[in-house]
Amino acid sequence: MSWLDRLALPALRLLPPETAHAVTLAALKSGLPAAAPATTDALLRVRFAGMDFVNPIGLAAGFDKNADVPDAMLAQGFGFVEVGSLTPRPQAGNPRPRVFRLTGDGAVINRLGFNNAGIADAEARLRARPRRGIVGVNIGANADSADRIADYCMGLGALGPYADYVTVNVSSPNTPGLRGLQEKAVLEDLVDRLFAVRDDSGLVLPILLKIAPDLGDGELADIAEVAVEKGLDGIVVSNTTIDRPPDLADSHRDEAGGLSGRPLMAPSTRILARMHRLTAGRIALVGVGGVASGADAFAKICAGATLVQLYTALIFQGPGLVRRINRDLAALLRSHGFDSLETAVGSADENGA
Repeated sequence: MSWLDRLALPALRLLPPETAHAVTLAALKSGLPAAAPATTDALLRVRFAGMDFVNPIGLAAGFDKNADVPDAMLAQGFGFVEVGSLTPRPQAGNPRPRVFRLTGDGAVINRLGFNNAGIADAEARLRARPRRGIVGVNIGANADSADRIADYCMGLGALGPYADYVTVNVSSPNTPGLRGLQEKAVLEDLVDRLFAVRDDSGLVLPILLKIAPDLGDGELADIAEVAVEKGLDGIVVSNTTIDRPPDLADSHRDEAGGLSGRPLMAPSTRILARMHRLTAGRIALVGVGGVASGADAFAKICAGATLVQLYTALIFQGPGLVRRINRDLAALLRSHGFDSLETAVGSADENGA
């Protein structure tokens, strides 16, 4: 942990979570923390949906909702950054307080509700930035929208030209009814309409789907079938969970919202492995949920992920975590005899784990 992490993290934890987050964004805009040396280990280079990544560790959506600091976060050693979720119209989100640290559990509960400044605000910023590094855009629907699929189409059409990929977030637990878009017939309509926007706009970019960790086997099978038949470019597994493990100790454990962090690692990885088996490796997967170490990233990859994302662990460990994960992941790949990251993808399933 760097001296900046050691000094900043205790101070930030004295602040309410959303205030601490705003201070962090302001520091990043000002040039703090300083850029980290790029991870250049060739073993970590990987190709996903036609894109080449210098390393597989990405920043999950939710940290940079309005595309304020994608380049500052790339400079912290991430192989890619995903901004958003962004909705067509600005949205205040749910009433505060709506973010709760469960420090002893290494977790966070949030019920933010897609708070963001809207796609027009982000579009201007993304259009102005130099295209360097891989930046994806996570799109959502306004809570009061009469046609949520139209919202996603609007987001893709407006932000797609300035993104390297787009993730369709149909799995947030904090917008009532949103997760219903994961139902097979509705999902087929959503994908068809998004592909029509992409084709009509002449866009050439991957479209990914972000799913919930609370789905049953039948629901996962339906999503896998739609993804394969329609030709989705990838699936992000997974969003936050509405489940509450019985061993949560923090006094905030019963707050409503989505749970992220350490308690999500095991269940989200099980869903990831299940999706890898259901798609038989035909759809590229992104593993997210509870990643806080190189060992966690390695477990996601062996379960079927080509890329890995994190966010919550940064709250507790600081930006130096990214470099540590990349270093330890490369060491684990070598110690297990893998000569490339791709050969490790799904190896736990292949080995009967």
